[in-house]
Amino acid sequence: MAKKKRKKQKKKVSSPPPATKKEVTEPTPQPRQLESESPPEPPKKQKTKKRFLLFLIPLVIAVAAVAVYVITRKPEAAYSVRKDNNLNVLLITLDTTRADRIGCYGYELAETPNLDRLAAHGVRFVNTYCQVPLTLPSHCSILTGTYPLYHRVHNNGFYYLSSDFTTLPEVVKAHGFGTSAFVASFTVDSRFGVDQGVDVFNDDFQIQGVSKNFTSERKAADVVASFSDWLDESHEQKFFSWIHFYDPHVPYNAPSPFKEKYAERPYDGEIAYMDHWVGKVLDKLKEHDLLENTLIIAAGDHGEALGEKNEVDHGLYIYDVTMRVPFIIYAPHHLPQGLALDANVRLIDIMPTICDMLDLPVPEDVQGTTLLPWVSGRRNQDLPSYIETYMPREYYGWSELLGLIDGDWKYIKAPKPELYNLKSDPDENSNVYYNETQIASSLKEKLEKLRREYSSTGGASKKKLSRAEQERLRSLGYIAGEFEGDAAKQDLPDPKDKVDVYAIFAHARRYEYEQDYERAERNYRELLNLNPEMPWNYVYLALLYEKMDRLDDSVQVLEKGRDKLPDSIVILSRLALFYMKKTQVEDAFQTSQVVLRIDPKYFDALYMSGVALVNMGRWDEALEYVERALAIEPENKPLRIQYAYCLFALNKGEDALEVYQQLQEEFPDDPVVYREIGILYDSMGELEKARENLNKAVELNPSPNTYFNYAVVLEKSGQLDEAVRYLKLYLETTREGDTQRKSQAVQALAQWESRLKR
Repeated sequence: MAKKKRKKQKKKVSSPPPATKKEVTEPTPQPRQLESESPPEPPKKQKTKKRFLLFLIPLVIAVAAVAVYVITRKPEAAYSVRKDNNLNVLLITLDTTRADRIGCYGYELAETPNLDRLAAHGVRFVNTYCQVPLTLPSHCSILTGTYPLYHRVHNNGFYYLSSDFTTLPEVVKAHGFGTSAFVASFTVDSRFGVDQGVDVFNDDFQIQGVSKNFTSERKAADVVASFSDWLDESHEQKFFSWIHFYDPHVPYNAPSPFKEKYAERPYDGEIAYMDHWVGKVLDKLKEHDLLENTLIIAAGDHGEALGEKNEVDHGLYIYDVTMRVPFIIYAPHHLPQGLALDANVRLIDIMPTICDMLDLPVPEDVQGTTLLPWVSGRRNQDLPSYIETYMPREYYGWSELLGLIDGDWKYIKAPKPELYNLKSDPDENSNVYYNETQIASSLKEKLEKLRREYSSTGGASKKKLSRAEQERLRSLGYIAGEFEGDAAKQDLPDPKDKVDVYAIFAHARRYEYEQDYERAERNYRELLNLNPEMPWNYVYLALLYEKMDRLDDSVQVLEKGRDKLPDSIVILSRLALFYMKKTQVEDAFQTSQVVLRIDPKYFDALYMSGVALVNMGRWDEALEYVERALAIEPENKPLRIQYAYCLFALNKGEDALEVYQQLQEEFPDDPVVYREIGILYDSMGELEKARENLNKAVELNPSPNTYFNYAVVLEKSGQLDEAVRYLKLYLETTREGDTQRKSQAVQALAQWESRLKR
């Protein structure tokens, strides 16, 4: 969809956004224009009045000229900004949200009354650019105020934000703020380092399987429920809180009634649903009388392509549909109302702006700038912005894309370079790189200078990559981790030239979402045949086979990938997981050990090593790995159950019971917790407590495992009739093969029935 045309290079503060149907926009304060009336026509015979008129005309012209100057001159302080260290701060990040799909940004079909209300009573930045069209690196830029060149998080899932960098929560916490975060997606899980400085980091997802993965997420309603519970208990203290909404991400599947209402525009439906819950957050603040004393920042982390330039989703290119995001700041009695600013700004400017608004020092490493001078009217120039995506290189084996937005121009460094005038060509349809050679040369030079100045490897005082970090980057296909220099440059294809291949992938994902697995398999296999050098091509096919209940095929594909790419974390970590699912315990352990040699902090490999050692009965070693994993993710429920199980096996029953009881308090409806406590009480000889907990486990989840354990305790308690009934249920429902447990159960049933007949 075409975006609004930009104003000339020398921008002024624009008029406020148009009022929505439900919200009236307050007028922007403007310098008052002096009015003059033409003097009445004098009578012909009154010469004195005529002379007076001749004197007055130049005076009126002079006054009018002064009025025009007052109106058109650059204001020194046209708008009031009041800093306040006592403001609370609420940062709302809107994942995968395009600016041009929000009502206050001119989209007439939008249903975004709550974001529009914030804009109508706050400050809206019309042209805000993210630095990376991917969730984790973009949030790292927001939280640190630095480019990915500096914080070195370039993609999702396999990078960590180093503790060397100072985050916004760390800054405000040091000045007396309580800090919290409520995130909706695994991509910003605490394990990736974005929890630094956060007292309460809520990333609890309803996970399927042994651990979180890239599909772990939760709806806006669940995020707001967690935030609301926290605010009810914490509203009396000065706070900083970060709320992350993930709903507009593919697949677009908003809950009712938004799903039905937006059946033809599902992406808009997700945004409308998200906006509805933004409204609930505002209501919660109002309930505690906090709305008037809270600085609210609402910003997209990146946009979303909806077919433009043959892109769906985001991350492949760095065109405006995925780079231009909404950005609104709101603070009643502290900022202007209904102000819209046209200057180009960046997400890296959020952190220093918040610090400035709170009158707090900005960390010296921050590369963004406070935007309060733009809000007050003292500045109005565009800010240049570095942009990048390394996803084409890491996911597909194509060239990365780097770029610079400078005023009305966007330059993209690629095998086939691009240059666009965003003012005359907002949809980026006309590449003028070879027509505007002088501008292209200038921007290319500026980009290289910016990369030298802002890279964390650019000077002696800058941070260097550790040996371990370099090894991890080598495993991802880079030479010595050298992203920013040409030393690692390979002759990789331009993503623009791979549209046909990308279309195969896009169709495969769509078929998978639609559960048309056979067609998805054909597409994934074609991708693998086209490029067997890319790890993700093996992983996507293996994960699809898992959905098709073809675990043997999953393992076979990943083993083929391991043989081809023996140091790929992407392949090895998934292979270890599938080995464990197939109870190939030793293989799972050894594969996880390879991953940990590449990355000693890799959570899934730590977890899998611990579980494998538990299954091998090597309890001391298992406990060590489980504790290392808990240090990264202390809230992980399956991991805590494994921890208690290790303690129990090491004859630390009281310690294990304490862990189980804490889990039972947090998860009162989890049958696994009740089952494990029941087994523990059984081992301690407390049969009544064992029976109570196992009975509850059966009620919550009538499954073969609970039937078996409950039958054992019932027999020990002298309830032989019930023990026989539940052991039969176990044998009737279990899908085990000829396991030792099943064989023992058959023998025990024969003995118990014989005893009943006596």
